[in-house]
Amino acid sequence: MDRYNLVSFLGIFVLAGLAWAVSADRRNVNWRVVGWGIGLQLLIALFIFVVPAGARVFLVVNDAVVKVLDSAGAGARFVFGRLALGPGQVGEHGEEPLGFILAFQAFPTIIFFSALLAILYYVGLMSIVIKAFARVFTRLMRVSGAESLATASNIFVGVEANLTIKPYLATLTASEMCTVLTAGMATVASNVLALYVLTLQKQFPTIAGHLISATLLSAPAALLMSKLLLPENGRPVTLGRHVEPYYERESSLFEAVINGANAGLRMIAGIVALLIAVLGLVALVNLVLAGIGDAVNPMLGTQGRWSLGGLFGYVFYPLTLVLGVPLADAGVISRIVGERLIVTEVAAYEDLAAALEGGLLQHPRSAVIATYALCGFAHVTSMAIFVGSVCALAPQCAKSIGPVAVRALVAATLACLMTACVAGTFFTEGSILLGGAR
Repeated sequence: MDRYNLVSFLGIFVLAGLAWAVSADRRNVNWRVVGWGIGLQLLIALFIFVVPAGARVFLVVNDAVVKVLDSAGAGARFVFGRLALGPGQVGEHGEEPLGFILAFQAFPTIIFFSALLAILYYVGLMSIVIKAFARVFTRLMRVSGAESLATASNIFVGVEANLTIKPYLATLTASEMCTVLTAGMATVASNVLALYVLTLQKQFPTIAGHLISATLLSAPAALLMSKLLLPENGRPVTLGRHVEPYYERESSLFEAVINGANAGLRMIAGIVALLIAVLGLVALVNLVLAGIGDAVNPMLGTQGRWSLGGLFGYVFYPLTLVLGVPLADAGVISRIVGERLIVTEVAAYEDLAAALEGGLLQHPRSAVIATYALCGFAHVTSMAIFVGSVCALAPQCAKSIGPVAVRALVAATLACLMTACVAGTFFTEGSILLGGAR
């Protein structure tokens, strides 16, 4: 273990301490959740990064995801032809790719994975896995069955996870609601995860395995951070109970495929709308900030173009150092991690891929830590989506959900950073899990 691994390990407790410092009720913290939250993350990471069998499982999962992604691209290549060919791919008739195009190569995979998840739900496999994770959280951490089930569901799906606890949403305490929202924003949906894989696969061949391990680590981290920021002071209805997921099963497998594909299409429309709107607004804000900077810099005797990314880079710079990112890369990584709060993780992963492509990172561990830190929906637009979902399913929650949602966003951000600390604790540059990241 070198000094950066030690910094990452200490960062786990620094982040937990920061969450405790801004807690709504520091005297009422459930330390069992904190202990098991950290313990489960360390056990998962130990198996993945240190145990030889775990590393082999990691690589098998990574290769399996890559092969499934190749299958997912078959439909896109049929519909879009040469536009759907990714870097390094060759068409059936020898066509050369035109480069990485997000809309034609990455977005179609969301439709495929949404349909695949719908099939897994229909045959009952997904429900079995989700219930298994939920039982672990309920038994070890002694949290309510509803929030355990929501957290477990969010490992695999996104905003749809709220449907699994629909009968209990109206009865959730403020702390439970914070956990449900935090789990949603600290994790990513499996269908969107494919998008990140395609974005970074060229520069980081083992990215799929790392993203899957990040989603597993983020679930206990979300529970931990949520219960630190907003401890339970009520009596949850499902405390200590194992809750069955609420699920409206389709009448046939074909109907499941259709509904899943349509859900993926709606998700693409939402992502596209958010990217166009948010990135456009960020560009406008950057234009204003640049004008202010041009006027102020001469008076202050400073240089450099002012931007929103640069501002968040300064805010997140200390936290980036806590993650165990080497000093030489801290500036680049802090800007990328910080901008996710506004421009979404999709744009942040694009910027990470550009930084890797441009050789802006000097240390391979920086890319790995950033990958884990960005693996979550912890941004303002996602907060609005999850709040809207809860209010649509349980309108009576609308009056009190606002302040809880803000705390949940902070908790989700810290959970993602803690996940990066855990990965940084065990990762070494000689690891076979690096897989060529540069």
